[in-house]
Amino acid sequence: MRFQCRCGEILSDTLVPNDIELFVYTDREFEKIMDLESIEDIPDPVYSVWKCTNCERILVFDEAIKLIKTYVLEEI
Repeated sequence: MRFQCRCGEILSDTLVPNDIELFVYTDREFEKIMDLESIEDIPDPVYSVWKCTNCERILVFDEAIKLIKTYVLEEI
């Protein structure tokens, strides 16, 4: 999939490995994963989470690959 971030950066998860796609699981999901017997049984995360390599925005997509949330990082 390709997506253009609000900063203008073109993001793509077609290369494996890549620096875009993050695998994010809730604690409950992770507990279930820890009980699995094989790594081949690990399910895909519910949401697809990407990090822009330019502005570091976090983009969250639903199962239909529709952007549902964007998080902008703050400098501390």
